Amino acid sequence: MKQSVFLLKNPVEHPGLPVHALGRVDYLPTFQAMKEFGLQRPPDEREQLWICEHEPVFTLGLAGRPEHVLAPGDIPVFATDRGGQVTYHGPGQVVAYPLIDLKARPYFVKEYVHRLEEAVIRTLADLGVTGHRVAGAPGIYVRLDDPFSHAVLLQKPQQRTPGSPAPQPDFTGLGKIAALGIKVSNHRAYHGVALNVAMDLEPFSRINPCGYAGLPTVDLSTMGVSVTWDDAARQLATHLTRLLAA
Repeated sequence: MKQSVFLLKNPVEHPGLPVHALGRVDYLPTFQAMKEFGLQRPPDEREQLWICEHEPVFTLGLAGRPEHVLAPGDIPVFATDRGGQVTYHGPGQVVAYPLIDLKARPYFVKEYVHRLEEAVIRTLADLGVTGHRVAGAPGIYVRLDDPFSHAVLLQKPQQRTPGSPAPQPDFTGLGKIAALGIKVSNHRAYHGVALNVAMDLEPFSRINPCGYAGLPTVDLSTMGVSVTWDDAARQLATHLTRLLAA
């Protein structure tokens, strides 16, 4: 599928990073279009942010182990070139794909990941929800007993010390609300982050989310937060375009 099918649908411009709302799209052609964009983008479309939701699909990252896909049933499984293990995408989830050139920015991959997570944290804060990082486990998590609490997590360490071994993540009392996986090739980043808004969460029980058996997965709806997909997507796109500015 040609990338222009995606790029010309409902563009919404933000300073420095055009945002393209793709609607609900199949995963595989979107994945292929992302890769093609990095290789063939014209000079006046150097960077873009794609916002979409996918038809049901499980995706395996480069480190993905097939045994973490427990019972896919009728949901297809695709291997991708992003980092990480297995995750699920489906209707009711906002997926953001920043297609950017890290060489043109004053930060490197670790800071880029931090900014992706920060955009989710700020989007959740707009809705009164407190998002948390867990050392050793990219993505954003919330307290299952009180997702609106501002109290600091008891998990230690909360930040990984540079040069130290990766800590064993502690998910006690937490549920995952946003998954993250990226690919950087020749300084060009693609893939991105997915925020659970109002989903059928059952498919997450068919996998070990991100490779962790028994890790609870939640969405805003199950926490009693009422927000439309469009509004959540708009907020996430706004924070991403601001945080990813060079």
